[in-house]
Amino acid sequence: MSKLYESGENYLETILILKSKGGDVRSIDIVREMNLSKPSVSRAVGILKNGGFIEVDKDGFITLTDAGNEIAERIYERHKVLTDWLIGIGVDEKTAAEDACKLEHDISEISFEKLKEHIREKH
Repeated sequence: MSKLYESGENYLETILILKSKGGDVRSIDIVREMNLSKPSVSRAVGILKNGGFIEVDKDGFITLTDAGNEIAERIYERHKVLTDWLIGIGVDEKTAAEDACKLEHDISEISFEKLKEHIREKH
């Protein structure tokens, strides 16, 4: 399995979110959700498929592999926790979501776990 970059993590997270909203996911759904071009998404889907993070069936439906799902769940949890935390300290919702998107990829596992502990203690 290859190393996944931030953009790849974003794709996996988007697939997870789309799937949770109800149903099947195709490349066009990712294009719309992420506001990207079809060629960009097509290239990324190929990379994620070759990396073993997703599977694409003959009809173009995309599913996360176990490895892809694990990464998507981790990134999505970080996104939710960081967004909620930023909103909780007074950042507006739009800015909080945008900043969480940047932070979720760069924060270490150790720092994220400590932040979660800190948040739990405060509530």
